Amino acid sequence: MSFTNNKKTNEYKELKEKPHWQGTTVTPATKTTTRVRDTKSQETSQGADMSDDLNRGRVAIFIDGLNLFHAALQIGIEIDYVKLLCRLTQTSRLLRAFFYTGVDTSKEKQQGFLLWMRRNGYRVVTKDIIALTESGKKPNLNVEIAVDMITLAPYYDTAVLVSGDGDLAYAVNAVTSLGSRVEVIGLQTMTSDSLIDVADYFIDFDSIKQYIQKDSQFGYNYRSSPTSHL
Repeated sequence: MSFTNNKKTNEYKELKEKPHWQGTTVTPATKTTTRVRDTKSQETSQGADMSDDLNRGRVAIFIDGLNLFHAALQIGIEIDYVKLLCRLTQTSRLLRAFFYTGVDTSKEKQQGFLLWMRRNGYRVVTKDIIALTESGKKPNLNVEIAVDMITLAPYYDTAVLVSGDGDLAYAVNAVTSLGSRVEVIGLQTMTSDSLIDVADYFIDFDSIKQYIQKDSQFGYNYRSSPTSHL
């Protein structure tokens, strides 16, 4: 099955054609999956960049909000979403940063959090949790993440996927086959091996937690706690 997308949408018509790692011929990105196991090894990689072996080019970020919430809970930190965005982007040019989450429109604090996210660099994609629960479906946004990753592949050089869900492995493989590089960020104990295996680069959340956790004394302010939005 082949994934192609040569037609530019109106939203991205101003963007230039993305450069390919392998020149004019689109070939699968070289697989160099790296498991970063501790903070020390992360810091010793050229300035502690997200990847140290290739120029990342233009970056697009795709964050599975529910998976991130559970990862943060496991390692006992509260996420600073400004620090997270800076950490994932590094010195690269950011195309888009998507945050996917289920919502309960009756929760005012949650709406306040999502409004804050929209005003601070994130493109928020939501799904009604109540409607899903009533229909007996599990509240996840894997389809939305996969579609966005593949649709936007012609416009970015590196995709940063924050998730551990193995159901996204097929989408990651499709993106790499189009010539883009994929970095997967997740808690290793919660990340599917199938997802790690198809990624070009893997980073364990536990190794970068000091760079993305919220400072309670100097933290930013919004109307809800990050842990109450899911």
